[in-house]
Amino acid sequence: MNKEYHIGIDIGSTCAKLAVLDENQNLIFKSVQPTGWSSVDTAESIRQKLLDEGIDAEQAPCVATGYGRISVPYADKMITEITCHARGAMWLHGGSELVVIDIGGQDTKIIRIEDGRVKDFVMNDKCSAGTGRFLEVMANTMALRPDEICELARQGGGTAISSMCTVFAESEVISLIGQGEKKENIAFAVVESIVNKVVSQSSRLDVRGAAVCLTGGLCECAYLRENLSEKLGCEVQAKPEGRFAGAVGAALSL
Repeated sequence: MNKEYHIGIDIGSTCAKLAVLDENQNLIFKSVQPTGWSSVDTAESIRQKLLDEGIDAEQAPCVATGYGRISVPYADKMITEITCHARGAMWLHGGSELVVIDIGGQDTKIIRIEDGRVKDFVMNDKCSAGTGRFLEVMANTMALRPDEICELARQGGGTAISSMCTVFAESEVISLIGQGEKKENIAFAVVESIVNKVVSQSSRLDVRGAAVCLTGGLCECAYLRENLSEKLGCEVQAKPEGRFAGAVGAALSL
């Protein structure tokens, strides 16, 4: 019975995503959890979660991807994030000509897909600016949740964060709070900073003539997506399951 399932596990630096597909490539189970300090413990937690659903990861085909992919002992193989995110995005959006913008916890990947294959990609993995971690740090500084910053940003304006470094940007936010700047204006500056970083990164790839989609943990942030669409000059698509693109792509790789 387990052979009917295909398991994809994407252990990122911040969150671990699980996707289970049936024999017809339907997504029948998904979950997300904090990665925590140990990817090994996270992998074991996922194995137990699968057992609770009646799926034995030791028997069913399983592929691991992401930052912690080497920590999944029951995986049949390990595949890089770029390949898995590309496959997952094509499955989600039903196209073979795509530009995938994946805003992860510690890096942002932009992938150009042509004829169903990865043609080129750029990755920001040296600095957390323009990533989910950047938003999380700013949200903590403002005593807000990341999704609350995104919604507040829609009501703000007229404020900017000049530093691209997360540490210095946090100092700017603290300074703005001390000056009595409105929360919505600071939120606007935070989201604007992320979007500008992603747009700058996108300029290193040719995004013309392809549908653009947003995956990763921020794909459900409507204001960020709208802002990104405006600055790129094209509609950026997103699906609710977008944060599972890597895990789905892993499951499709079997």
